[in-house]
Amino acid sequence: MIAFLFPGQGAQTPGFLHRLGSDTPHPAIARTFDEASDVLGENVLTLDTADALASTVAVQVALVAAGVAAVRALEQEGIEPEAVAGLSVGAYGAAVASGAIAFADALKLVRLRATFMEEACPHGYGMLAVLGLNERELSLAITDSGADAYIGNLNAPRQIVVSGSDDALAKVRDIALARGARKAERLAVSVPSHCVLLESAAARLIDAARDVRIETPRIAYVGNRGARVLRRADAIREDLATNLRYPVRWHDSTIALAELGTTVFVEMPPGRTLTSLLADALPGTPAYAMDTSPVDSIAARVRIARNRAND
Repeated sequence: MIAFLFPGQGAQTPGFLHRLGSDTPHPAIARTFDEASDVLGENVLTLDTADALASTVAVQVALVAAGVAAVRALEQEGIEPEAVAGLSVGAYGAAVASGAIAFADALKLVRLRATFMEEACPHGYGMLAVLGLNERELSLAITDSGADAYIGNLNAPRQIVVSGSDDALAKVRDIALARGARKAERLAVSVPSHCVLLESAAARLIDAARDVRIETPRIAYVGNRGARVLRRADAIREDLATNLRYPVRWHDSTIALAELGTTVFVEMPPGRTLTSLLADALPGTPAYAMDTSPVDSIAARVRIARNRAND
């Protein structure tokens, strides 16, 4: 069983769409970028410059375009997912891959999502990745800091992301390092995702999502909030509309995929963060990042791993 994983904000780097397209892009990637450009009313390839990526809107829209382009390219090579999961905004690419939402609708909804997030917290906010403390230890550090900070992503038992203001994150960072954290560093994210600070943005997105057509998924879709398989259209609508407000239990999501029967994981672009997390969560499980090789090469490796798992 093959599962596709979709990264969230913070995975982006300047030029990542151009690297995916390359000088001679896979036909499916080129077509997807053209479709995204038509929907957005602008060339999607202008969204991955260093200056453009300072915008939460540009980052999130570009991530969805990259993920769906990679899915379509792999499908054209005969590799299709049987389950999907996406971290934060990556959930939208996962939902497209599952057949729950149309690509054009996902792009439009994500553009609204990112706009609402920027308007709710326009500056002075972000996210801090802390390695080496568990959830209880980090929660205590946040409490003791007295800062307006919150746990946002539980990526691994001892890799947790905190959301809050710049000042709050600085206080949490100092305490976490003093209490044994191996590392505490800011992510390339300018909004405090997955916490109560985005309550108003979530409320606006819930209203907007009511008018978006959501279908029953064709394959297993693992949601962000509960880290469980969602099989109903209304459950996926809620997950997409509210995941910006609630913590993402990513580690639990990967375990849920394994328990579902996944034997091969493929990480959509950009980056390989999710592949690295998977290596710790499920040692020895084949996992491939699209960023590392051409589409046909990744497809061949996935095909071999799937066949071995089925033997």
